[in-house]
Amino acid sequence: MSETPVDRRRFLETLGLGSLGLTVAGGVATQSLAAGRPKKQKTWKPVSDRKIRFGIVGYGVCRFGAAFGFQDHPNVEIAAVSDLIPDRRSGLMKACRCAKSYESLEVLVKDPKIEAVFVATDAPSHARHCIEVLKHGKHVMTAVPATWGSIEQAGQLVETVRKTGLKYMMAETSCYRADCHAMRQIYRSGGFGRLVYSEGEYYHYTAKPIDSFKGWRIGSPPLWYPTHSTAYYVGVTSKRFTSVSCAGFRGDFPSIQPGANRYDNPFSDEIALFRTSEGGASRMSKLRAVRGRVIETGRVFGERGWMDGTGYHGVAKDLPDTTRPALPPGVPGGGHGGSHGLLADEFVTAILEDREPLVNVYEALAMTVPGIVAHQSALKDGEALKVPQYGVPKA
Repeated sequence: MSETPVDRRRFLETLGLGSLGLTVAGGVATQSLAAGRPKKQKTWKPVSDRKIRFGIVGYGVCRFGAAFGFQDHPNVEIAAVSDLIPDRRSGLMKACRCAKSYESLEVLVKDPKIEAVFVATDAPSHARHCIEVLKHGKHVMTAVPATWGSIEQAGQLVETVRKTGLKYMMAETSCYRADCHAMRQIYRSGGFGRLVYSEGEYYHYTAKPIDSFKGWRIGSPPLWYPTHSTAYYVGVTSKRFTSVSCAGFRGDFPSIQPGANRYDNPFSDEIALFRTSEGGASRMSKLRAVRGRVIETGRVFGERGWMDGTGYHGVAKDLPDTTRPALPPGVPGGGHGGSHGLLADEFVTAILEDREPLVNVYEALAMTVPGIVAHQSALKDGEALKVPQYGVPKA
């Protein structure tokens, strides 16, 4: 009698194996283990009692200037804030409990008392603003993406970071989502081996474009904003995308009709297939036309195991602790899956410990630039294109 999938499942349940999450494939038993269960509650431990004097710039539609909790961090003093729009500047002062403000980033960075700046301005200004901050001798953390459609600015940014020797970090939220963080810990411990395949998906359906400074979001190329997706490979492995072929989808939104946007972008959605430096493949997408769906998610599939969510399925037995770091007292987890506070603490701690932050300039560009090239590929009907590489200089 042939064994159907249902017969096999019932057989395993009869033996009591179903409840253990055991599967048998090619004669190798693997166990499905839930990641993220520490032996005891983690406690945040300060590495210094020093307070870093921060400037915060940008309080737009998403109110990100105050959303990451710098004003609540025990190692931070908010020295000044800025926004080009007076009402928003006043709102940021109130949210950050700060009595001092400047009319622009260009003025704020001249304040000699400020040591670091969080740039939460419009995406087209991110690279230019970060370069300005660094040139004035201050560390910088930026909202995503690192650069807006410009590979030239990517090169200028990395060169400025190298010349100044200051800390640069991109606040990619997926990197501290519970699933992506767990994947990274298990990858580092060898639980996946090389990744054969990975997926990252950013769905953001909106019936009409989100408001933005000078309308920068309206009709923008989908994969110019790729990092919530690409973090599910680069943010897990610290490996690189080497080439890409991308398909663009032409939705019915008015903002992407001929002549309707400043970018000459015809696509509402883009789905990219990358080759990776490990020899595998990775599918990364930014999707706007899938009605009602708003989520950032990803999956990884390796030679030794795979993950979809926080559950590990594979042959590794001694898994590392995959729960996220503890937050400082009073710092909220914040949005995007509770990642905001962790990103702020990582940047602050990197400055205090004089080390590279998790998403340094090389990781930031490895998540951002492939999306720019993917859009170029989509405009060329999926032509395979090489992805520029930004390596750490050899000592």
